[in-house]
Amino acid sequence: MNNEDRLHLLAEQTFLRRDLSETPEAARLTRMSIEARLRKVDAELAALPVDERAPARARLTFDGVPVIRSHGIFADFGMKAVSSFTEAVASVAASLSAPLAAMGPIPNRDQNQLLITSTAVGSFGFELEEYRAEQLALEEASPVATALERTQVLLQSTLGDDEALADIASETDPRALDKVRTFLKVLADNNAVCALQYGGRGVRFTDVGQVSRSLARLAADNLHESEEQLRGEFVGVLPNSRSFEFKLAGDQQIIRGKVSPRLQNVDDINDHLHQAVQIEVTRTQVGNGRPRYLLTQMPQWAQP
Repeated sequence: MNNEDRLHLLAEQTFLRRDLSETPEAARLTRMSIEARLRKVDAELAALPVDERAPARARLTFDGVPVIRSHGIFADFGMKAVSSFTEAVASVAASLSAPLAAMGPIPNRDQNQLLITSTAVGSFGFELEEYRAEQLALEEASPVATALERTQVLLQSTLGDDEALADIASETDPRALDKVRTFLKVLADNNAVCALQYGGRGVRFTDVGQVSRSLARLAADNLHESEEQLRGEFVGVLPNSRSFEFKLAGDQQIIRGKVSPRLQNVDDINDHLHQAVQIEVTRTQVGNGRPRYLLTQMPQWAQP
């Protein structure tokens, strides 16, 4: 039984309990029928194996012109804001396994969805939960969980310095970055702010000016990305931290960078240290800050 079957049983259990509470005591046969079905659903749920990992949950709340205190939120804005946020998370999740095409459907969109499970208490917003069709083992971090964390770090970094923004932006797919820009633009265009809480950490925009500045810092004329080919030799690679040092041919300058999470067997590079090679990287620079490099393809060395 997958998670979808469990959700169906939970929904039926909720319906039956409500139906039973609203059925008059005098309707004995009807109540007996509901109680029988409820016992069967309870038994099926009790027989399911214990879920080994809780789904990722986040809290996204809004404030500003489209929000009427804790009473409500204008539907047009609410739908656009949540849709653009979930699209950003799904894009980041999809980019963890393969580069995203510039256009077209986001891959694995159905597997990287978020559910709205409740409205947030205290200010107006929503409780979000990853949708899982199947259970995951405890040690597995789902793509949605990783994407929520990265999206939160990316939003937080737009409030920090160029170095912090360059670090996370250099590891984020360009199309996923554009989806985060879209989310911030929805907020700015509607004079709204948001707060995101996930994994015990939170990021909050306190005024619309802050949102606009974050949007400007993510803009293409401030965040420069380019695909480059570099010639030189690897000096060293740390597989666990997925970082490398590379000495450029010619001026002997040593650059440091990260290895894309999509690349496998990173430790193999250490078997070819100090051998001439050409590598493909994404170069990311925020403003006039120090550029970051992301190795995007496993190098091919000449055969001896």
